[in-house]
Amino acid sequence: MRARMRILARTRANASCAPVRNERRRLARPWTTVSALFGAAIACVCAASPCVASEFDPTFTRIEFTLKTRWGQTLQGRFPRYEGRIETLDDGRFRTRLRLDARAVEIVNHPKYTGFTRGEGFFDAARFSHVEFVSDAYDGELLRKGGNLGGELRIRDVRRRETFRVEPAACERPALDCDVVAAGSVRRSDYGVDRWLFATSDWVRFRLRLRRREDGEDAAP
Repeated sequence: MRARMRILARTRANASCAPVRNERRRLARPWTTVSALFGAAIACVCAASPCVASEFDPTFTRIEFTLKTRWGQTLQGRFPRYEGRIETLDDGRFRTRLRLDARAVEIVNHPKYTGFTRGEGFFDAARFSHVEFVSDAYDGELLRKGGNLGGELRIRDVRRRETFRVEPAACERPALDCDVVAAGSVRRSDYGVDRWLFATSDWVRFRLRLRRREDGEDAAP
């Protein structure tokens, strides 16, 4: 009976993020004890409040794309309005979230193409106001050394997995002292954006330059 009561008490303590000082008596190896205590403390903090997130700095951040026309012209597009952040996860890795305002999308120096891109034949911004991307979890080395970053892209309420290529960083603290640069090509017809294919290519190439705010320094790689 006493053994059952002790097990029940420990279970309740873990569930409520109770102090873990008594773990030292129950664990034989000192380093295992330290790891367990540290892990429990992190879990309790993240359960009690949202894990730290660092928003992007609009002074440096650029979210752009290019389109090719059938006449060989390259159209430069951009999303001047967006929301984005880098989140710190419980396990120490990171996740990037982007929410782009399709109602503000622009084709640079081409008002006519801007209207076309916002209209029903493309983003249909009146019905689907935002484009969203949520990355897979990644560690800081990906931003420093470069590599593939997968995630889920949503356009016109169609969700698909896409992969972006992150370039090697030009500094020791990417996203803080220098931009994180990533690029990837997406087939718009995969998302139901299949009108005007006779005039513009099916492929849209995105290019992102991301920099986080200085005040979130402890949150990102």
